Amino acid sequence: MGSRLGLRLGIDVGGTNTDAVVLDPGDRLLAKAKVPTTPDVSSGIASAVAAVVADLGPDMGLITHAMLGTTHATNAVLERRHLRRVAVIRIGAPATFSVRPLFGWPEDLRETISVGEVIVRGGFEFDGREIVPLDEDEIAGFAASVAGRAESVAISCVFAAVSAEHELAARDAIRKQLGGEVPVSLSHEIGSIGLLERENATVLNAALTGVANDIARAFQDALGVCGLDPVAFFAQNDGTLMDLEYALRYPVLTIGSGPANSIRGAAYLTGSTDAIVVDVGGTSADVGVLANGFPRESSSGVEIGGIRTNFRMPDLVTIALGGGTIVHAEDGEIRVGPGSVGYRLTDEALVFGGSTPTLTDAAVAAGRVDLGDRAALEGRTDVLGPALEQAEAMLADAVDRVKTSREPRPLIAVGGGSVLVPEQIPGVSEVRRPEHFDVANAIGAAIASVSGEVDRIFNLGSGGRKAAVEEASEEARGRAVAAGASPSRVEIVELEEIPLAYLTNPAVRIRAKAAGPLDV
Repeated sequence: MGSRLGLRLGIDVGGTNTDAVVLDPGDRLLAKAKVPTTPDVSSGIASAVAAVVADLGPDMGLITHAMLGTTHATNAVLERRHLRRVAVIRIGAPATFSVRPLFGWPEDLRETISVGEVIVRGGFEFDGREIVPLDEDEIAGFAASVAGRAESVAISCVFAAVSAEHELAARDAIRKQLGGEVPVSLSHEIGSIGLLERENATVLNAALTGVANDIARAFQDALGVCGLDPVAFFAQNDGTLMDLEYALRYPVLTIGSGPANSIRGAAYLTGSTDAIVVDVGGTSADVGVLANGFPRESSSGVEIGGIRTNFRMPDLVTIALGGGTIVHAEDGEIRVGPGSVGYRLTDEALVFGGSTPTLTDAAVAAGRVDLGDRAALEGRTDVLGPALEQAEAMLADAVDRVKTSREPRPLIAVGGGSVLVPEQIPGVSEVRRPEHFDVANAIGAAIASVSGEVDRIFNLGSGGRKAAVEEASEEARGRAVAAGASPSRVEIVELEEIPLAYLTNPAVRIRAKAAGPLDV
C-alpha cells in the first residue's frame, strides 16, 4: 500500500447507529463517536467521522487507514432494492439440465435480478477432465439477446473449483459482446464446492456490484468532506478486511461483516479468545461464538434472503430484539417485536418524548440504564416489566442454541442495546460488559487483519498430499495478498482436509485460510 501505519479509523454502519473509532498503532482507543444512521448513508458516515476526529485536533491528519463495516449488502437483498439486473450463465449442458439456474429462489427476487438464464455446453469432471467443449457461440448469442438490459453477468461452471478454464473463456466471450464496462462475476472466485449454492452466491455478487459502488463512493465522499485521504478497506464476513478494489469485485463477501466485527471487537476489548458474544443493536441481536479469537464459522451453507449459498459465514443466531424493538400491549397480552423504531429511537421512545413503548424504555424502567425522562414511564411498568422478561427469555434461548456443550461459558455483551442482557443467563458462567462495549463493531473493523481462503478439490498426482496442501496454502496466501495483506507476514491460520472416498482417482477436498496484517 506504500503508507506507514498511523492512526486507524474504524466505522460500522448499522440499521440504527453509525459508530466510529480511532485507534493508534498500538491498538489503543483514542476517540469514539456514535451518531444515528441516515437514509442516505453518506451523511451519517460523514457525521460519525466528523464527530470522532473532532477530539483529535491536528492529529486527525495522522489517519492513514480507514475500515468500513456495513450491512448494506444484506439489506439490499432482504429489501429487494438497489440490485443490478443480471444475465446468468451456467456452463454445464447437458449434465445439469434437470435443475435450472435460480431454482428455489423467491419469485420476487428472481424477477428483480434476472434478465435471463441459460445453460450452455461445457464443464468438467471432479478430476479436471473436460465433459464437453465450451460452446462459445451459444454464449455469444445469449449475450447479444440481453445486451442493453444486463447490468452485470454471473458465470458458473460444473466443478469450476477444479478448473476455471471454461469460466475464464466465457468471461472473454461476454466482454467481446457487452464490452468491458459490464462487470462479470465468476463462481470459482466466490463460492466453494456445490454447483447450485456457488451459482447462487455468484448471482448475488453480480447483483450487488452497484450497491458496492454506491457505498464505496459514500465512504470516500464522507472521508473527503472531513479532509481525510486514508487507504480504505471494507470488512468481510469472517472478521477480516479486504481493500477497496477487492470489495468492489466481491461485494457479497461483506454480507456478514457487521456481526463478525462485533465478535472481533469483543475479543479485543476483553482479551478473550473463546466465549459467547451477544451483540445487541437497535433492531436485532446477534448471538455468536468467539473461537480462537475469530468468529466461529457456520459448518453448512447460509440462507440470505431465502437463497441458499455456500460461502463461509459467522455461525449466528439472530433474533428480532434490540433497543428500538416495539413493545405491544393488546387485549391484556404483552408482545415484544418483531417491529422496531430503528434509527428513530430518540424521537419515538417514551423516555425521549415519543409515544411508542420500546425495550429501551423497559431497560430504563428497570434501572439498567439512565436515559431520557424516566418520569415519562409512570404507569407503564406493568407492561414494560413483563416485556423485559420476555426479552431475557428470548436471549437465553438464543444463547442455548449456539452452545455446543452443556458446560457454562462466559458471555461478552456488546452493542448499544446490550443493556438488555441480564446479569444472569442459564448456561453462562459470567456476563462481561467491557469498556467501550457500545462501539465494539467499529473497533473490530479497525483491528482486523486481512485474509484469503481456498476451498476446492485437488487430485493427488505424483506429488501426493503434500503437493496438494502446498498448492492450496499458496493459493490462499495469494488471495490474502490480493485483498491487501502484507506478503511477508501472511500465515496459514486454518487448514482442513476431507478425503473423497469411492473415487477411481484419489482426490481430497482442502480448505485453507491465510491471514496477515495490513500491507503498510
